[in-house]
Amino acid sequence: MSTTLFPSQSHPEPVPAPAARLALKADNGSSGLLDGAWWPRSRDLLSELPALTDVLDPLWGRITRVAVNPAHWPVVPHQVPVHGHTVKVGWFTPELDPHKLLLLSYGKGRWDLLIIPPETGAASAARLMAAASDQDGPPLTASALIAADKTLHAASPVTAVQVGM
Repeated sequence: MSTTLFPSQSHPEPVPAPAARLALKADNGSSGLLDGAWWPRSRDLLSELPALTDVLDPLWGRITRVAVNPAHWPVVPHQVPVHGHTVKVGWFTPELDPHKLLLLSYGKGRWDLLIIPPETGAASAARLMAAASDQDGPPLTASALIAADKTLHAASPVTAVQVGM
């Protein structure tokens, strides 16, 4: 005697991943050390890279390789499956700024994006995205840009006033 089991639950519709939060320079020979900024929602490259490549593949050609500094990524996979292909992921500790993502498209070029930490507030992220995608700059490294934003927009400390008796 054999038993046949039928699924009792219907298959839920897949929920589309949210679009990547991204700001890019216009493609006209801009200057600066960065080509834009990416603000991931988490520190999970397996879940974040597919949304990023969905946006970038039509603009820059198929992204085939990505390099990160593992300082801010708990897990760096060797490969990430994306829609229709696989992106190879490498990591470089001393050579790559911890706040930068390097993207390569075979035969098309290389791009450097500022990685805005996921826990960054919306106002700070907006400032960083605007600065990184500015056509004339910034002339700062990714980490220097984040440090400058923190310095310029940090809450001023409250100074204690001592009253004499």
